[in-house]
Amino acid sequence: MDALQFVPILMFGFAASLGLTPLSRQVAMRLGVVDKPNQRKIHLDHKPLMGGLAIYAALALSLLLFSPPQHMAEFGAVLAGAAFLALVGLMDDRYNLGIRIRLLAMTLAALALVAVGIQIRLFNMPLVDIPLTILWVLTVTNATNFMDNMDGLTAGFSAICAAFFLVIALMQGLTLVSSLAAALLGSAVGFLIHNFNPSSIFMGDMGALVLGFVLAVLGIKLRFSDLPVGITWMVPLLALALPLFDITLVVVTRLMEGRSPAQAGKDHTSHRLMSLGLSQRQTLLILYGACAYFGLMALVVSAAPPDVALGVGLANLALLGLLFVVMMIVRRRFQLNH
Repeated sequence: MDALQFVPILMFGFAASLGLTPLSRQVAMRLGVVDKPNQRKIHLDHKPLMGGLAIYAALALSLLLFSPPQHMAEFGAVLAGAAFLALVGLMDDRYNLGIRIRLLAMTLAALALVAVGIQIRLFNMPLVDIPLTILWVLTVTNATNFMDNMDGLTAGFSAICAAFFLVIALMQGLTLVSSLAAALLGSAVGFLIHNFNPSSIFMGDMGALVLGFVLAVLGIKLRFSDLPVGITWMVPLLALALPLFDITLVVVTRLMEGRSPAQAGKDHTSHRLMSLGLSQRQTLLILYGACAYFGLMALVVSAAPPDVALGVGLANLALLGLLFVVMMIVRRRFQLNH
């Protein structure tokens, strides 16, 4: 498989997202789709949303124009599901639909994947694997949406994750994953140029749901012929460790504090790092670094012998557990001091 065949997908996705984002900003301002500052948010001024319009358009166009034709049925399901989530995300950005409608939309998008054969095959039992597929899509999509709480965070970590998915897929000769990862990487970086701190536009749920959905698909479609299936699932789990860690941290914290997991608040990993006195950019770079580290670990697991891969996976699981405890302590100390 020639890696250069995916360069046009990546470059067109980047150029389209970079060029379409200012147009998305103008549309958002005319429609009044803006994010207003409040006590649980970091930004202090009105920010146009709808950056997701540019992200989705760039992603879809790059795939439709340059992707291999043998995967069109699967790409069609992915793009249809992503378009549906983009529309639901836009409605949520404008009218605040609520978590239940978003979860229903994600479930329907996941079922569209299953309908064309994009699903987890961990147990080779449809009654188990299909619910696992839906749970995976819901978790990764929500985790990506949860992480959209700071300039450049979701676009940046999505780009980093997509880059590692692309490298791993190229090593394994996976054309569908390579195409999808290249399109996601290009469209995320193109938007990030406008979204990096201080940003001129937010992606909103319209963008975060699309990015999360595509990242979930990348995790499902990774295949390894020379590793046991139990170990192969360490690869997407490590590649997506940052958003999965954050959503677990947030949900556990809110349940322990007697709040609904759907209730927004300043209790994310990014907020806890900033409570230590770090600036937005310093926090962003630390989280980028963490995402790159776990992406590198995913790459190591994908290429290592099974016994080494298992050891690396378990060691990093222990590291995540330690970081979880540290973040809980940071939260507790911040509450005691305020």
